[in-house]
Amino acid sequence: MMNSLQRNVMVGGRVVRTDSEGYLENLADWSEAFAEALARQEGLVLTPAHWEVIHFLRAYFHEHGVQAQVRVMIRHFTEAWGPERGSNHHLHDLFPVGGPQKQGNRLAGLLRTKGEH
Repeated sequence: MMNSLQRNVMVGGRVVRTDSEGYLENLADWSEAFAEALARQEGLVLTPAHWEVIHFLRAYFHEHGVQAQVRVMIRHFTEAWGPERGSNHHLHDLFPVGGPQKQGNRLAGLLRTKGEH
């Protein structure tokens, strides 16, 4: 039974459990199919730019053990994409439901960052 603090995401006929905001309960449940299913629930169509951010977030987390701060994302994507596309504004346009740090981390299958409620 699902309580009010959980949501389910159907991925390939399998239920993947998340908390009330869509963060994975078990980080090992992440897959690209999960990201696509959660994005659909959130009304987002993932483009190659979204995938670049998602893969960056996952790689950063695995290398550093913490989520990338927005300023780290801006620095990385400004170098990768140029100042306009790497800007805070553009990153928030890509991830309109909480920005790259909330929605990006959810889609990347990472934990809720400290300070989120």
